[in-house]
Amino acid sequence: MRSIDKVLIANRGEIALRVMRTCREMGIATVAVYSDADAAAPFVRFADEAVRIGPPPARESYLVINNLLDAARKTGAGAIHPGYGFLSENAAFAEAVTEAGLIFIGPPADVIAKLGSKQQAKQIAQAAGVPVVPGYREGDDPKTFDYPLLVKASAGGGGKGMRIVRGPGELAEAMERARGEAKSSFGDDTLLLEKYIERPRHIEIQILGDSHKKVVHLWERECSIQRRHQKVVEETPSVALDPARRAAMGKAAVELGMAVGYVGAGTVEFIADQAGQFYFLEVNTRLQVEHPVTELTVGLDLVREQIRVARGEHLGYDAAPPQRGTAIEVRLCAEDPERDYLPTTGTVHALDIPPTVRADVGITAGSEIGIHYDSMLGKLIAHAPTRREAAQVLRRALEEMWLPGLVTNREHLAKILAHPAYLSGEIDTHFLERHAGELAARAPGLDHLRVAAVALVLHGIASRREASPLAPPGWRNVRVADQQLTYTLGESTEVSAGYHPTENGGVAVAIGGKTTQVSAFGLDGDKLWFVENDGHRRTARVLVRGTKAWVQSEGLTLALTEQPRFPDLASRVVAGGLIAPMPGKVVKVLVDAGQEVAAGTPLVVLEAMKMEHTVRSADAGIVRAIHVVVGEQVDADRLLAVVTA
Repeated sequence: MRSIDKVLIANRGEIALRVMRTCREMGIATVAVYSDADAAAPFVRFADEAVRIGPPPARESYLVINNLLDAARKTGAGAIHPGYGFLSENAAFAEAVTEAGLIFIGPPADVIAKLGSKQQAKQIAQAAGVPVVPGYREGDDPKTFDYPLLVKASAGGGGKGMRIVRGPGELAEAMERARGEAKSSFGDDTLLLEKYIERPRHIEIQILGDSHKKVVHLWERECSIQRRHQKVVEETPSVALDPARRAAMGKAAVELGMAVGYVGAGTVEFIADQAGQFYFLEVNTRLQVEHPVTELTVGLDLVREQIRVARGEHLGYDAAPPQRGTAIEVRLCAEDPERDYLPTTGTVHALDIPPTVRADVGITAGSEIGIHYDSMLGKLIAHAPTRREAAQVLRRALEEMWLPGLVTNREHLAKILAHPAYLSGEIDTHFLERHAGELAARAPGLDHLRVAAVALVLHGIASRREASPLAPPGWRNVRVADQQLTYTLGESTEVSAGYHPTENGGVAVAIGGKTTQVSAFGLDGDKLWFVENDGHRRTARVLVRGTKAWVQSEGLTLALTEQPRFPDLASRVVAGGLIAPMPGKVVKVLVDAGQEVAAGTPLVVLEAMKMEHTVRSADAGIVRAIHVVVGEQVDADRLLAVVTA
């Protein structure tokens, strides 16, 4: 037995908080490390101690091994937990931790090295009798490949450095882009080429091994709903597995773990085709983002198990506890599903998550979401006796969640959980593409717009009334004339409201030719209630920051902008201008001023939250100007280039 009294978490965000909470329950002190961008983050404040590991660029701060070891020495931390991402699957880091006389809470360095390379892991799986996907070598003739092909980073995961190639002509560009992302995310640009399985299910097995040659599996997780090869919804148990296949996959995962002497928590990932045949995909030698669904159904704390194993304890069980009910997790991300999942930035003005779900999040009110890190803000997880009930609980929690100030995928996730195909278990890795039309956002109905406008009017009156109790609502010296407010929703929808006070302290609000008679209303913090027309009591949450306002009612949040009474007519769009669809860093400028380009020609490549996005010319023409340079940080809607006929 080795003693662990203080743990340094070599990570950030929600996973750092997650590890710290278990450490605190176990009586273990914690140390956070942070970049300058994370100086005020919740995980830094939660830790017992925190050490700045700048001044490299924010993302790279967490990748400098010597700085992490120095932080451990400075604070007297005897163990390091790597979380996931960053250096969690870096064999050199695990080895450096051990050589420094510290405990690495994860597999031994040689195991990480063997399984960290997808190519070597595939060979180990084949030797263990586990079926694998057919693959190719980079030097082979692309014309001989069986397309479609999957290009992926050998050293990574999470969809980084991964591209689908439909023919030989797409291969060179796909490999270049994948290699760039792999180098940026994992420090290793080695690629793997494999046959792409159409419409597969992505099913993984959680394994756990101790240092006494015992490896067990803790059942499966279904992770088939993905976008850009990154998981969106995860659950256990999988509706696709019968007892025989579940046992076969669990047995294969354990045998693979035994073959390499696996120690700690890890995940063996498989894909299954439409016929039910499963193939080895990779091994993640770390804790997975989706580990909470396993915890909720088997009753184990996987971080606690990791620490127990790192101390040298026996697992104490020969098989997994039986599963109880169903658990479903969704990943809450700062991204816009309606703009091809582009990452978003902004300020979290408020955060309120219903207590009906487990919330592993790394943000709080006031958090600034920038471009430096992955777009995931955290996870919400529901556990219930049945799959349908778990989906309903989680969907309802998403609809009630209050997160004004930032565009997220919250409403998109709620739609997925309510979709008939999801509820019936008809899912695979192309679920989002196949149902894109049904899952796309719809323009809010007239009643939603009306309620939002009424709520904003009443919120303004109630706020002024609190500031000056003697002021009547909507007072003006010409009582027959309405006060007017105009809001815009998005780029094209305009909502105008006129209002005036009525007898007994009520308010009449006219919107689109229809008047809503409000007989009573009140405000409690950001929660507004009002009674309209025939006694119908409505509720909404409202937050106003300057001219921006967010209104949430009946599961839908609308972001509206109050229009000035005297608009600035000087602002206009540059003809032929191409703007940044998101904040990011310019990593490539692919054309020169004066160059003739065809429609769709790549012009500028932006990088944000570890993903690259190419801005292309909308029409054929001449590049009249380039307004950015490589290395420059740009805001959303920044003019990048001008192309005209």
